[in-house]
Amino acid sequence: MNSKSARLFFIDAMRAWAILMMLQGHFIDGLLDPVFRDRENMVFKTWLYFRGITAPVFFTVSGFIFTYLLIRVPRKGFDNPRVKKGIRRGLQLLLIGYLLRTNFVGLLSGHIYGSFYLVDVLHCIGLSILAVIGVYLFAVRRKSFVFPVLLLGITLVLFLFEPVYKQWSFGFLPEMLANYFTKANGSVFTIIPWLGYATIGGFLAVLFTKFKDFKYLYPVAISMAAIVGSALIFYSSSGFVSLFRLTGIELFYMIQSNNYLFIRLGDVFLVFAVFMIIRKFLTNPTILKIGASTLSIYVIHFIILYGSFTGMGLYRFFKYSLSPSVVISGALVFMVVCTYLALAYNKHEAEIKSQWSHGVSILKVKGLELYQNGKPVLKDASMKLKLFLNRVLKTAK
Repeated sequence: MNSKSARLFFIDAMRAWAILMMLQGHFIDGLLDPVFRDRENMVFKTWLYFRGITAPVFFTVSGFIFTYLLIRVPRKGFDNPRVKKGIRRGLQLLLIGYLLRTNFVGLLSGHIYGSFYLVDVLHCIGLSILAVIGVYLFAVRRKSFVFPVLLLGITLVLFLFEPVYKQWSFGFLPEMLANYFTKANGSVFTIIPWLGYATIGGFLAVLFTKFKDFKYLYPVAISMAAIVGSALIFYSSSGFVSLFRLTGIELFYMIQSNNYLFIRLGDVFLVFAVFMIIRKFLTNPTILKIGASTLSIYVIHFIILYGSFTGMGLYRFFKYSLSPSVVISGALVFMVVCTYLALAYNKHEAEIKSQWSHGVSILKVKGLELYQNGKPVLKDASMKLKLFLNRVLKTAK
């Protein structure tokens, strides 16, 4: 196994872990009775902390994988096929994000619910991919260091200035656009600061690619990830306090008062370290298939749990009502069902798409035939309606 494949294997395994943690996290958080949400309880406290790691890991890994595949291709700029593929993927994620929030029952009655306009993880990952492509196209004809420096710079700017822009209402934007920047209207994720995790993932992908032939790549990478991760978790807050005392810049004090972005980034680095350590045990085909099926798993879980399209999901019937024993058992079943359905779909994806295309073609042909056959009838009805209206109008005069 070459190092290139191994890196992708451990990254796919991380993505598989993140999507499974997301499944159980959404299930438990949405259905557990509030009476059992005791933040002093060590078990719940531990679960809550690890649940908070899921999204940062998922965004970082998504940025890593896309950038890794993007820069592997020797062709540059728009000649790189990954650019066009990435643009399509980004737009596809945006479309799916809105479709999952569409209630077709309400749509048929002419009503669009406010939740349709809210921004979720798919919207942000889609925009993050488009942003990485934009940075790549800007930097591709410049010095090789420009691309990784810009990616790292975007992360630092978004994380450092989060206390400032989180106070902005973005009221000057239409609500649909403002939802990408503020949670004030109910958005679950926003492009700022979450783009920062995707860009740091891209930065790490550049480093892995640059040093792919280094003999001690993994020992050095594991050590660095563990050191940086631990430093961010345990010392970043005190570091910002020291910077505040040294410079008097209020921003540093504001950061340390709610330093979740850098602490979670530290968690991400530690997760990277752990998965790199056990990388030789992460080549199981099922694990890799799960890592490659995250979009299908996400869509299926959204439909079952939140009732996309119909509003008839588990969340509607069991919201905040289950005991710990029931919700834990249910979460395990939920993870298995969503994963099984996603893997089954991916296995037969080509056949399903072929049948769908065939069905659409038949509908087009039948629709055209119906139109052609109904043309004389419509023409006759139109003439009769015209004569009737002429008589009515003449009578009115």
